[in-house]
Amino acid sequence: MNGSVVRVGVLGCGTVGASLIALAQRQRSTIKSRTGLELDIVRVAIRNPDRARSVDLPSSAFTIDAAAIVSDPEIDVIVEVMGGIEPARTLVLAALAAGKPVITANKALVAAFGAELFAAAEAGGVDLLFEAAVAGGIPFVRPLRESLLAEPVQRVLGIVNGTTNYILTRMTEAGADYSDALAEAQALGYAEADPTADVDGHDAAAKIAIVASIAFGAQLTADDVSCEGISNLTADDIAFAGRHGFVVKLLAVAEKFSGPNGDELSARVHPCLVPVTHPLAAVRDSFNAVFVQGEAVGDLMFYGRGAGGNPTASAVLGDLVDAAVNLRSGSYASIGSLAPFPMRPALELTSAYYVSVQVADRPGVLALIANVFGENGVSIESMEQGGTFMVGGDQSEGQARIDFITHQARGVDLESTIATLKSLDAVRHVGSLIRVLSAEEISS
Repeated sequence: MNGSVVRVGVLGCGTVGASLIALAQRQRSTIKSRTGLELDIVRVAIRNPDRARSVDLPSSAFTIDAAAIVSDPEIDVIVEVMGGIEPARTLVLAALAAGKPVITANKALVAAFGAELFAAAEAGGVDLLFEAAVAGGIPFVRPLRESLLAEPVQRVLGIVNGTTNYILTRMTEAGADYSDALAEAQALGYAEADPTADVDGHDAAAKIAIVASIAFGAQLTADDVSCEGISNLTADDIAFAGRHGFVVKLLAVAEKFSGPNGDELSARVHPCLVPVTHPLAAVRDSFNAVFVQGEAVGDLMFYGRGAGGNPTASAVLGDLVDAAVNLRSGSYASIGSLAPFPMRPALELTSAYYVSVQVADRPGVLALIANVFGENGVSIESMEQGGTFMVGGDQSEGQARIDFITHQARGVDLESTIATLKSLDAVRHVGSLIRVLSAEEISS
């Protein structure tokens, strides 16, 4: 680092990288007036040198050799916004080993190799900052790892994927079915051509793995997260939720349990019936929100744009300024040591559930279904039976839809209930099985 100038190398110049460069240039004088530092983006790694770019940098700043940027002794800080696991992991580790702070927006990398990267940052005595990896432009990671460092966090739950939240908003407010809402999200650029990572919950799983690591000092990866998506939800499920004072959201949840053999963690992603009175129920479209419940602080909520070039670039630039200031003072923000925690299996958790069943419309079926719930230790709180409808070309069989909400029950008991229901001759189809946000999750 030379005087007040911090020389920055950026790995990647896609949507986020280009937005970062433009934002850093616009804010250059503000940053200097508040920190005394000039952020000078001097090298940018790109994949395609022939592609036209709108960023205001000389052509000599661009290179296809990302490793040369990392090893350049004249570059002080590395920003990684290229995405993917490799070569990003190798490049980040090399930068940390060389004593260069790293800022990354790469949730997949941090979720899969966080423990290794944090250890490398500790060994190098430099920052590894990743605000943009969890909730885009929402300033959440820094408060969690700094302001709430000493807080006994009990639970973190939130909406951390804008694509699925947009789809569920359209299903709720327009009555659209899943396929139409997805197509609309793709047309607007909220969903990829292959939306699997979003709609199956994998994107949210990576984010909640990172959150759990910070909130609980836990060593875990996205593979430790139980994951369910939204692709099996129907317009009937959404309508039922609305009639009963709920909205359906895809929630990412991390929480700590105290047990006889020590603490256990749970990290999971799944659709959930959220009461309309809960703050998360009002989070619409592509917005994100994260709800933190602490023993001392109570309930906190962080809300804002969870994705997009400019919001994400804002989070990256905030980290970049922090890293530059720390580098000048010879300090860094330690993540601390992460400890392995036993994970409580999802099937051992308790929740109320919404269950939808299609049955033959004949006498005694409802009593038969209710008996199956009771035999498996699951108590029914409420039941709603829809009208009879006919199926089959000859209109020979009447069927009815029955929707249940259960009292609190273990997941394993619900699983055995569903298995038994599917074996009954009177049951034509078991539809959605969706958790209902519990009283404990609503208020700590």
